[in-house]
Amino acid sequence: MRPSLMRSASQVLRRRRGYSSASGQPERKVAILGAAGGIGQPLSLLMKLNPLVSSLSLYDIAGTPGVAADVSHINAPAQVKGFMGDDQLGEALEGSDIVIIPAGVPRKPGMTRDDLFNINAGIVKNLCTAIAKYCPNALVNMISNPVNSTVPIAAEVFKKAGTYDEKKLFGVTTLDVVRAKTFYAGKANVPVTDVNVPVVGGHAGITILPLFSQATPATNALSDEDIKALTKRTQDGGTEVVEAKAGKGSATLSMAYAGAVFANACLKGLNGVPDVVECSFVQSTVTELPFFASKVKLGKNGVEEVLGLGQLSDFEKEGLENLKGELKASIEKGIKFANA
Repeated sequence: MRPSLMRSASQVLRRRRGYSSASGQPERKVAILGAAGGIGQPLSLLMKLNPLVSSLSLYDIAGTPGVAADVSHINAPAQVKGFMGDDQLGEALEGSDIVIIPAGVPRKPGMTRDDLFNINAGIVKNLCTAIAKYCPNALVNMISNPVNSTVPIAAEVFKKAGTYDEKKLFGVTTLDVVRAKTFYAGKANVPVTDVNVPVVGGHAGITILPLFSQATPATNALSDEDIKALTKRTQDGGTEVVEAKAGKGSATLSMAYAGAVFANACLKGLNGVPDVVECSFVQSTVTELPFFASKVKLGKNGVEEVLGLGQLSDFEKEGLENLKGELKASIEKGIKFANA
């Protein structure tokens, strides 16, 4: 690829993700736990491209030296180091400002997010125990599914360690927002780059509630049936990809993109950029549930403010009530596992 094309591609990547110049920015270390996996590898690539990252720490149980060597050859500022195995986890984490966790097994055809629970819950518990020890002040971006349970697991681990700060623990639900934006733009025939759609609730099936009544730019082109179909497609987006890949993977590339978008927002918040708002699954008083995804204002300490739901349509109000039982059970399942 010609240098001019490479520069052009880099500029497009930065513009699309809202990346700003790194000049004058504080140094930031980002650690990715599960960096050699299906989400971890493209996520490592995208975080290497982010000019706000000065140090990129890639950890996994195997394969990370190769991923780190590969990514380190990219002519972007972040310094890359690879770490492998339990004995190197502490070094991977020390000094991290943000820890992103895509570790665990992916969904396969026929699997629900609950089927992932027994494997991924144990992995998350162990990794969070290490985070509490080696970088207790880091922002933690949880990607490992089921997020509705793994975030409560992380919270309980941090509470036991005496390091829990609800402002610094995030369930990454950005892929639901990315899908809602894409599907809405396609149906409403509006430019996708101009679209914003809040997505609230949780990060699995009916707990995912896109608020299309609050989508911008607003449109009168969508019927009630269109909204119902868009909602269902957003909720089933992960299954759509799993089935399309026919047993050979899950939503890895779009998840990596979404993870990079959310991590970039966290970095901007840490660096004092004003009015950074993203949806995320966090400790919340927006509903009676202890954790809930809604719009969150990000700042120098993580969560600056958890924003309310705003005005909902009747369809969305019904969806909100319908999701609470499943989300409550998933949260309780995580808490019970962490305290077993």
